[in-house]
Amino acid sequence: MLLTSSKPQAAPAGGPAGALRPGPDPARMARLYSIRARLSWVFLLFMLLVIVLGLFSVGRLNDVNKVSADIRDRWLQTTRLLGDLNNLISDFRAAEGAHLLAATRADETADEQEIAALDRLIEQAEAAYGRIRHGDSERDAFLRFVGMWHDYRDIAREVISLSRSHRKGEGTTMFLTTSRTAFDDANNILDQLTERNVAEARDASERSAAAFVEARELIMVGILVAAVLLVAAVLYVSRTISAPLLDLAQRMHRLAQNDTAIDDRGIERSDEIGEMARAVVVFRANAIRLMESEQTLARQASGLREALQHERYVSTLQRNFVSMASHEFRTPLTVIDGHAQRLIKMKDRLRPEEIAERCGRIRGTVLRMVSLIDNVLDSSRLYDGATQLHFEARTLNPRMLLRELCQTHREMAPGAEIHEDFGDMPEAMAGDPKLLFQAFGNLLSNAIKYSREGGPIDVLARTEDADLLVQVVDRGIGIPERDLPHLFEPYFRGANVTGIAGTGVGLHLVKIIVDLHGGAVTVHSREGEGARISVRIPVHAASGQTADAAPALA
Repeated sequence: MLLTSSKPQAAPAGGPAGALRPGPDPARMARLYSIRARLSWVFLLFMLLVIVLGLFSVGRLNDVNKVSADIRDRWLQTTRLLGDLNNLISDFRAAEGAHLLAATRADETADEQEIAALDRLIEQAEAAYGRIRHGDSERDAFLRFVGMWHDYRDIAREVISLSRSHRKGEGTTMFLTTSRTAFDDANNILDQLTERNVAEARDASERSAAAFVEARELIMVGILVAAVLLVAAVLYVSRTISAPLLDLAQRMHRLAQNDTAIDDRGIERSDEIGEMARAVVVFRANAIRLMESEQTLARQASGLREALQHERYVSTLQRNFVSMASHEFRTPLTVIDGHAQRLIKMKDRLRPEEIAERCGRIRGTVLRMVSLIDNVLDSSRLYDGATQLHFEARTLNPRMLLRELCQTHREMAPGAEIHEDFGDMPEAMAGDPKLLFQAFGNLLSNAIKYSREGGPIDVLARTEDADLLVQVVDRGIGIPERDLPHLFEPYFRGANVTGIAGTGVGLHLVKIIVDLHGGAVTVHSREGEGARISVRIPVHAASGQTADAAPALA
């Protein structure tokens, strides 16, 4: 691209001292090399090329048309007229002979009329031939034919006159001698003229074919030259306009995708593409500053979101702690209240051993409450990631633990129908009795809460494949199928428990406790048909271990 400078240049030698000559005007040069000017020049060149090629093609076609018009208007007409003359003089000769052979006056009259009509047609053909442009030799030959034909026609009239006067013998002799000689002379001249016309028409046709071939070759050369110029123009437009524009579009697309690693090609151009390239450079600088601002804002927003999330988390933990404490502590408080009321009502009738038994139950329930408080505090700290849940395995009797659990819930819910079905169970196993009592208690409490009033609840237990299998079965409202995958998530409650008190933490704690014992919990349920929750715990669990519950809580 031509680069211009607006600095003044020194005057040539010999000019006035100190005179300066201004350089090219930058605005004028920008207009001269703008995309509009370049495209205008290209389209103007293309239009001139089309005009020149069209005029050249029309000129060559005019040459071919001239030769073709000469054949059409001269040789074809001449050939037709000569053919007509050949036919007419032949018919004239035949009519002459027919007149000699006519037997009646009517036949002679008809032959004479035919001869007169043929004579008029011959004169018309001669006149038409004379109006066509011919060479001197052709015109002289035709004039000789006309003279000989007139001589023959005079002799033919004499033959017809002899035939009408019933001198047919003399007429026949003249027909076969003098008339025949005159006709043959005229016919020979006409044949020579016809052959010459055919030869000259063939020459004209060959000239026409040669002119057509030459015109076609020249037009093809012109088309080839035009195609080359057109390809050159397309390459020029592609290299100087289209390719830079596509490069600019690609760079702008990368810039829109926050890719600022683009070069500065084209900024030295003085046309519209140069203006666009310089604008892209400005956009890139603005985009870099914008990205830096966005990153700063994103970091600030991330900090605010984390702070807000932490506040919400703390608030949620507080609400859940209150709900869970209310949920978990209501059961032992109910047991304590029940035993206290019975002691008050029957204080004069109870024996000392019965009082000791009930006080022992009260004390056991208080100890269970203390354990619940510890577990709740541990669970709350686990949500903050501050500690681990202490799992202390001891030897326990699972049958006694389950019976005590069922009896406790019968006292808590006198209307509940709880059936025990314990099969072959080990007398001792390793586990944390406090956690297991809490886990199975949550399952049984949920079964009572979500069962229809007075509905039976089965607590099944047996040993199966070296595992303790405990199942809690109810005939209550069941669990919707779409809620089963989320059942053990914290704070999740089914879609069909609206109006029933609960926090959504009971089953989550069950899952944590079962996982700590190395077991598994599964649920089988259909909405409206109850639920069966199965817990498998290995009988020979390791004792005295501390399990990290953080993965389960996550």
